[in-house]
Amino acid sequence: MEPTRENDTGEGLQGLDGNSDWSADLKLSLDDHGISRTEVPMIAQLKRFEIQVLLKAGHSQVEVSRIAKVSLRTVQRVLEEPDVDHSDDKMERMQRGIGRPSTAEPFKLLVKKLLQEDSQLLSVEILRRARLEGYQGGKSALYQLVASLRPHPVRVQMRFEGLPGEFSQHDFGRVKVCFMDGSGCTVHFFASRLKWSRWVEVTPVDNEAVETLVRNLAEHFSGFGGVPLCAVFDRPKTVALHWRADGVVTEWNATFAYAALELGFTAEVCWPHQPQQKGYVSYCTSSVA
Repeated sequence: MEPTRENDTGEGLQGLDGNSDWSADLKLSLDDHGISRTEVPMIAQLKRFEIQVLLKAGHSQVEVSRIAKVSLRTVQRVLEEPDVDHSDDKMERMQRGIGRPSTAEPFKLLVKKLLQEDSQLLSVEILRRARLEGYQGGKSALYQLVASLRPHPVRVQMRFEGLPGEFSQHDFGRVKVCFMDGSGCTVHFFASRLKWSRWVEVTPVDNEAVETLVRNLAEHFSGFGGVPLCAVFDRPKTVALHWRADGVVTEWNATFAYAALELGFTAEVCWPHQPQQKGYVSYCTSSVA
């Protein structure tokens, strides 16, 4: 990755060119406690890539731990790993030899039903009812399943002002154009905005496909004069395909993820069903319209 440099907007940007794994003890102890290895999620490839980018950008290990929301030990392990060169989490899991079916997985529907009836039902009571239905696995495996399915309160989100070259926002938009003869048409566009300087790049597009997003994203980075540290998006299928109930992305669009690796930026998405958190991402398109 090229060292950061200043562009005409005064923002330090990266040059265009350029969770934790299981410890040995944990691998040996999973079976002893009745816990499936798939119950403790592997850090996604893009999360590993985010950690590596932050470290290369000059952040300390403690700062990276806070920004990426991972443990300090995870940061230290990723630091010792080779650079991430793909975004396929399934392939990585197979290569690392991680995972077997959870003993609690067949009772997922039962746990969902119980939590829908009473979201505050104690995990020990859910375990008791599951055993009545034939569950014979360990309590830790079921507790992990309960924790992943139990509804969580919405976190309070605060807006922030980034440093020069730190954040950019991107989104598709559309505007209806009216002509003098009374006719009109809808023009689709892709907009990008540097958060600190408010520099905006806008390009008309024919569609909102992932290839269109990636091509225009690269062009807008070129217009910025470099690549920001983090690019913020809404949550379209061209960026994120699946995510957990708490909003954490579990599967990225493969084409978008490959572009993130090649261009060298980390990606963040707005929380689902929380339109007030879109902030300046939507402002990109509304200001153009």
